Amino acid sequence: NPTLELEGATGSLSGGSDESSMSVGVSQEFFLAGKRNKRLTIAECELEIYRWQLIDRERVLREEVKTAFYDAILAYKRTDLADRAIDLNRQLFDVARERLAAGDIPELEMNLVKVELARSEGSRIAAAKAQQQSQARLWTFMGLPSGESPSIAGNLDTEVTTTKSLVELKQLAQSNRPDLKALEIEKHKGDADVILAQAEGVPNLTAGLFYSHDRRTDATGAGEEKVRDNLLGIRLSMPIPVFDRNQAGAQEARAKRSSNEIRHLVTRRNVEREIETAYANFLNSEKVLALYKTDIIPQLEENLQLTREAYRLGEVGILAVIQEQKKFFEVSEGYLAAGHDRQTAFVKLESAVATELSGGVQ
Repeated sequence: NPTLELEGATGSLSGGSDESSMSVGVSQEFFLAGKRNKRLTIAECELEIYRWQLIDRERVLREEVKTAFYDAILAYKRTDLADRAIDLNRQLFDVARERLAAGDIPELEMNLVKVELARSEGSRIAAAKAQQQSQARLWTFMGLPSGESPSIAGNLDTEVTTTKSLVELKQLAQSNRPDLKALEIEKHKGDADVILAQAEGVPNLTAGLFYSHDRRTDATGAGEEKVRDNLLGIRLSMPIPVFDRNQAGAQEARAKRSSNEIRHLVTRRNVEREIETAYANFLNSEKVLALYKTDIIPQLEENLQLTREAYRLGEVGILAVIQEQKKFFEVSEGYLAAGHDRQTAFVKLESAVATELSGGVQ
């Protein structure tokens, strides 16, 4: 902004009542060495950095929402598994009651079945509580107002896969990760800071236009003569860079640039490690889930049906059925956890690469 300068003087207090002066001027500072354009370049870099930081926060939030979603799905499936346990124990209770009425089993076996039924109902209450907590966490991430609770649709066994190799995933991350892009721009900003600091060593020029009016009395041989002068002129001023050429500012800018370069290098390495870990976890979770699907769960289903039928026919005792049911539900819980681990591992892999591996860029 221009500077307005006003000045007035009078000789009334020093015995020269006829002497006075008044001046008015406007001055403007002019930035030399292209400082203004260099500052605009830095400001544009800062704006771009904040934009990429916002995009990176969106990436992290997307991962949190997806993980919370699969946590909620896991809670739903655990509730369904608890309902199935109640149904199986009620069926077992009906069979035990018929056999007790027929005198085939002692009352102790009937009491054991009652305990298992009550235990499964208690597990159902705990599962419902965990389901409500998972839902509330998901609603919080989604920003839903209080009172809204939409239904959740999804499965833990939905097929997710990627055809890209680890090297390709790292390359995608190097080109798509918004935090890396923000650090790259910070490197450019560091270069611009150094250039500006060096330019700050060149002083600015201040140019001004002024008008002054002087009134005074001059003594001459014939007497006193009143003189009035009107002056119009320009002023130029510039600091002389004798003691300070902004050496400290330039050194500070170079130090910040070096720090930005180190941060960018370290972050690139950390991103590569993050992708390696996420990729390995995803492959391992797929292997574990495949074992459950192909070998463990079908065999346990068959064993449970055979054991329950053998108990109905009186070929095995109640303890064998209870143990088989416990084993079945424990393994089924592990199967649900394996499906959840596979989905969340895929989510983390997508977030690490900053790419929707099914198509698109986050």
